[in-house]
Amino acid sequence: MSDPSFAIIHDLHSHTTASDGLLTPEALVHRALDKRVGTLAITDHDSVAAIPAARAEIARAGLALNLIAGVEISTLWENHEIHIVGLNIDIDCPQMTALLEAQLACRQQRAALIAERLEKANIPGALEGALRLADGGAVTRGHFARFLIEQGKANTVADVFKKYLARGKTGYVPPQWCTIEQAIDVIHHSGGKAVIAHPGRYNLSAKWLKRLLAFFSECGGDAMEVAQCQQAPDERSQLAAYAQHYNLLASQGSDFHQPCPWIELGRKLWLPAGVTPVWESWEKAAQTV
Repeated sequence: MSDPSFAIIHDLHSHTTASDGLLTPEALVHRALDKRVGTLAITDHDSVAAIPAARAEIARAGLALNLIAGVEISTLWENHEIHIVGLNIDIDCPQMTALLEAQLACRQQRAALIAERLEKANIPGALEGALRLADGGAVTRGHFARFLIEQGKANTVADVFKKYLARGKTGYVPPQWCTIEQAIDVIHHSGGKAVIAHPGRYNLSAKWLKRLLAFFSECGGDAMEVAQCQQAPDERSQLAAYAQHYNLLASQGSDFHQPCPWIELGRKLWLPAGVTPVWESWEKAAQTV
């Protein structure tokens, strides 16, 4: 960095309007710099569409920001939806392109079924509303949640999921995502590192979380997110211990979707002692070039 006072914060999980984030890629990279983030990964849901625009804006504005090309791939494991982040990927890799096209098709089919179920519950126009809010990006349940808030069905996204979109509720449709093994394989083909996203947010018992991490490691997974903006008091240290036990690198990310009081780019992102940061390998490689 040209400015020695600039704090190099790594935020390796963020979203734009290419999926369910509210900021454009251009706005996101400027906000990252404003929040003293030095390395930012854009990791939209099953989409890399934001990366070219973000790269172009960084070059146009001469931003002192290191952009990591990423993606957050939805997978299924033991009937649980698990998100696998790919970091430092080649977005033009044919295997990645093919997987994301298949994921997009699944996402579109699921959106249509969600809308059908909501229609039967006397909530018309959900698909059109979600597509409008997605504005060309990948449609997610988050867009349906925003539509339902617009319709006065709930006050917050969390409330919408509890009432309509969580498993067993009116608008829930089981996903048909790829497997964890497939996601890891494609991320590796694209030259990236495979990272389990927010492992503390899957409502898994300690026993099942350990099973997940062991399986992920055995399949060749590289890392797990250890640090986030919001965590229970002991979660970060516990996840760090799991990373060491399962020989996984450690990552960190805000999972930023939109400006709000409790989740912000770069906020409270630091790793406990004893873990190896996922970015260490690629930064060392860059220094030797």
